[in-house]
Amino acid sequence: MTSFTRPEHLAALADNDFDVVVIGAGMTGAGVALDAAQRGLRVALIDSGDFASGTSSKSSKMVHGGLRYLQQKEFRLVYENLRERQRLMKNAPHLVRILPFLIPLFGKDGVISSAVTKGYSAALRLYDLTGGWRIGKRYEQITKEQTLAHLPTLHVDRLVAGFLYYDARGDDARVALTLVQTATLTFGATAANYVRAIGVAHNDAGRVCAVQCRDELSGREFTINTASVVNAAGVWADSIFTMTERRESSRITPAKGVHVTVAHDKLPADVAAVFPVPGDRRSVFVVPFEEAGYTFVGTTDTAYDGDLSDPQVTPEDVEYLLRAINGSTSITVTPEDITGVWAGLRPLLAPEAGGHVSERTADLSRRHKVIRSNDGVVHITGGKWTTYREMAEDTVDALCQELQLRKKCGTRALKLYGAPSTLRAQDSAFHQHLANRYGTLMSEITSLIAESPELANCPIATLPYCDAEFLYAAQFEMSTSLVDLLTRRTRAHLMNAPATLKAAAHIAAVVASAQGWDAAEQAAQVAHYRALVIHEFTSAGLSLKGSS
Repeated sequence: MTSFTRPEHLAALADNDFDVVVIGAGMTGAGVALDAAQRGLRVALIDSGDFASGTSSKSSKMVHGGLRYLQQKEFRLVYENLRERQRLMKNAPHLVRILPFLIPLFGKDGVISSAVTKGYSAALRLYDLTGGWRIGKRYEQITKEQTLAHLPTLHVDRLVAGFLYYDARGDDARVALTLVQTATLTFGATAANYVRAIGVAHNDAGRVCAVQCRDELSGREFTINTASVVNAAGVWADSIFTMTERRESSRITPAKGVHVTVAHDKLPADVAAVFPVPGDRRSVFVVPFEEAGYTFVGTTDTAYDGDLSDPQVTPEDVEYLLRAINGSTSITVTPEDITGVWAGLRPLLAPEAGGHVSERTADLSRRHKVIRSNDGVVHITGGKWTTYREMAEDTVDALCQELQLRKKCGTRALKLYGAPSTLRAQDSAFHQHLANRYGTLMSEITSLIAESPELANCPIATLPYCDAEFLYAAQFEMSTSLVDLLTRRTRAHLMNAPATLKAAAHIAAVVASAQGWDAAEQAAQVAHYRALVIHEFTSAGLSLKGSS
């Protein structure tokens, strides 16, 4: 298997026998598929939605150790997070880059509590010692003037100084897609999005031998023959537990995290910043998108018991985030300033029987857990996307035990698909944008433009995505819909959904031939995307008017 087209991969799923079927193509499942394929296993990867369409496209886009986990004395977790952060920066330098974080220090009459300053100094020193130093920079305390240079709208009368420390950022959906591409194009795995697992079969010895599936786009059902299964379904993991164990499971506690986007001039930060939430024990992050012009704010951490497929930002969520912004800045940000929203669910592990159940999902552990069912099924639950590779390694180690194989992991220093051997600055902002998304594959985008110069057109106001990128995704990145293109292959929807909606018909026309859409289907695709935008903004109590 050397291509990355959905029809070929669908046919291969039904026509071949596999060592393992990985259910769930988010960050964890894609990482498992890559690890297993790299070890030489015959791998099938499926997801009932698009690649990374669940939690793995709706994170805070940060690759970090988790400074607040030190407060919970999760020192080992922070160490592992920071170690994996460095590996990802080396293995995918085009996708994951250093991001400075600013902690503004507020006080009264130009004075801040020495206890607060000492507390932050101690925490940041421990963060560096735990592994933060690997990034090549250490934390520093900076002056009021230096702090304002990074975020000039901070409350000047209350600001005293700041701390600067360093982590990293990455486009979560892009990383997940690249993992799938590396597994398939480099190591021969077979992968298809929009394929739902609807059942598993066992042989006479009680071992799993097949996964019954349904193609969600055509409705056709088929069977994948396999010697094992990995449940990497994230917040949907309980449904796979139930399917494979034939009894109800409740091992996952979903926690909702939300984000909102505003124009850069409303939050003109050139670094990420940490803002306290008035009246709460939590903080939120203010993060500039790498694509200039927008800043996003998040996240919340609240218990969730609704539809797992449709978490939404609510008016209460918006008020919570705006309270944090307006509590620390002099420019008032209002709901009318919001141009994008997104909500995701963290697949946190429920406490063990008899364990303490906190009222705050923020207090639940972010550790992962691998469970063997001894019938050829391995489950991976919990965790966070920074440590996807370690989670995958632990899962495939357990899988090899199930299959009685001795194969060592080789992903710790494995360059991902498109990763350049060395990074170099590009000659224009547009080429830098392409390099940051495609790495060495940017030449495929520029080749499309060379053949058809009109594809250099950027159809969405204020955003750098060009027609060639949409066409490339339609041809070579297994997108199936306009929603795939606008929400995950690009992140236009997250930055400015109203402006993206205005360009939707044009983009549908650009990719129509590659996607096989006639005029009626193009209109249907635009209508479907419009319904998504309206649903998200209405759920958040926001108006589309004036947001573009």
